[in-house]
Amino acid sequence: MSDDTHTIMLSALQHYAYCPRQFALIHIEQAWAENYFTAHGNLLHERVDSCEPEQRGNVRFERSVAVKSSQLGITGKLDLLEIEGKPATKYFPVEYKRGKPKIEDWDKIQLCAQALCLEEMREISIDEGALWYWKVRKRESVLFDEALRKTTLAAIEGAHKLLASGKTPAPTDDKKRCRACSLADLCEPDTFRRDHSGTYIKELFKETTGSNTDEK
Repeated sequence: MSDDTHTIMLSALQHYAYCPRQFALIHIEQAWAENYFTAHGNLLHERVDSCEPEQRGNVRFERSVAVKSSQLGITGKLDLLEIEGKPATKYFPVEYKRGKPKIEDWDKIQLCAQALCLEEMREISIDEGALWYWKVRKRESVLFDEALRKTTLAAIEGAHKLLASGKTPAPTDDKKRCRACSLADLCEPDTFRRDHSGTYIKELFKETTGSNTDEK
């Protein structure tokens, strides 16, 4: 899909879906900051990754499974992969999140991208997976339908293009989302929104150019 030689981490797709500026600050400018949410999320994933594979009846549970899609230029690890049958007849990816279910597709995009990697690697089709949320202690089933697949592919393509551009976009207009972001202090979205100097300079340049043209 992308001509970009960079490979994007699966977790970075969630950053891009949440806020392209956040994605750029982390993956272009190499900025990062911990807060309670990110620290708790890291601890949760450490606990999940430390568990050993196990077999329960007809289902095998593999943890911290490395996956990659050469075609899409994405790679990463699955928190949990449930494999049903011997030989395998069903693959079911599960992603662990610290918060609670969301209306937006941010987490679903990351999970769907995991499925796309598995489908390419195993030459199979995966219909669904699940998101497990620590705050509510339950799973949310996710269907990998056509709409979610299109949204996920668009996010992957958008992330590649932004990474290739090397430019950090303006912050989102969603102030609530900004307050929950670990990069809020580095991003300074409110300051950026109030700063109209860029527009002033552009207008000044236009006026200067126009004056020079008139003199000729």
